[in-house]
Amino acid sequence: MTTPPIAPFVPSFRRTGVYLDHNATAPLKPEVKAAMGQAMDLVGNPSSVHAFGRSARRAVEEARAAVASLVGVKPAQVLFTGSGTEANNFALRGFPGRRLLTSAIEHESVLAARPDADRFGVSRDGVADLDDLERRLAGSDAPPLVSLMLVNNETGVIQPVADAARIARAHAALLHCDAVQAAGRLPLSLSDLGVDLMTLSAHKLGGPTGVGALILAEGLEPETLIRGGGQERRKRAGTENLLGIVGFGTAARLACDGLADAADLAALRDRLEREALAAIPRARVMGAGAARVANTSCLMLPGLPGETQVMTLDLAGVAVSAGSACSSGKVKPSHVLAAMGEDDRSAASAIRVSLGWISDDEAVDRFLTAWTAMARRSTPADG
Repeated sequence: MTTPPIAPFVPSFRRTGVYLDHNATAPLKPEVKAAMGQAMDLVGNPSSVHAFGRSARRAVEEARAAVASLVGVKPAQVLFTGSGTEANNFALRGFPGRRLLTSAIEHESVLAARPDADRFGVSRDGVADLDDLERRLAGSDAPPLVSLMLVNNETGVIQPVADAARIARAHAALLHCDAVQAAGRLPLSLSDLGVDLMTLSAHKLGGPTGVGALILAEGLEPETLIRGGGQERRKRAGTENLLGIVGFGTAARLACDGLADAADLAALRDRLEREALAAIPRARVMGAGAARVANTSCLMLPGLPGETQVMTLDLAGVAVSAGSACSSGKVKPSHVLAAMGEDDRSAASAIRVSLGWISDDEAVDRFLTAWTAMARRSTPADG
């Protein structure tokens, strides 16, 4: 009996729905898909010394060079991982014995990596309180490790990482920066920011899921993450994800396009917020008083849970999220908004709208139509 072929899954968001969840995963860019398709013809293991293996190794190293160029470092400073979460764990667990300080608004993969971490606060607009950081660093008996993201994944608020790096350096601390949401949206330079470790993830750039990178300052050596073979400078053993790495490299080369499109995305985001607030005056934009990346809007609609908003919009063919999408579909009050001073009920009533390379005016129109209709229906229940 012949097994019938599996029908290929073809994304249909362009025809049947509006995808406004780029901070969770950006759709795969056509150039990335093409590069990964070509890489499927590479049959060698990158660690093999024969011609097939050398061809695969060349593809990995070309991708490594592209990722290195994205953040202004040498290729040897790039260690590929299986995700941004893995890279965060690699960084924060790679220096045992160091006290860890993180901001209260970090991604769950940072907060969960070291539950013993001390947390410094943020302002009402979600900007890290560097005075609080400095006070906590002053109480350290030994050189600590600090982790501060560059762009918050829920609000899009840009964090003062370069200033934090200067404070950390004055206390002989290392600084890790989760730059997952910044890549392709802000210019990135490890040295300009002054950080020691940086996390990246391909699928936020229009690359594939399942591949990330930890960027290391020269001379910095975290403890080995996975033992076995000699891959990734003997820091992360295991045969490389060749297709994912090739896709990551291509997405990194294309990342400058995202910087060029920032003004257009900002105009779309600003129109979305302006018209949403004009239609529903009780709504709020979280972090609006701070500098933000161009693509992200965190909309709070008091009285209507974010989970309900997400499901209602989904039925209308509009995809957004309620906070981070990295918790196996679980929705709970945002720890980010709680750190910004919101109570549990308010923190649970926000959604994140994140634009990207496929977003246009029609997508914003469809969101506004569905969201305002939903918000108006909810008004009587709110009293």
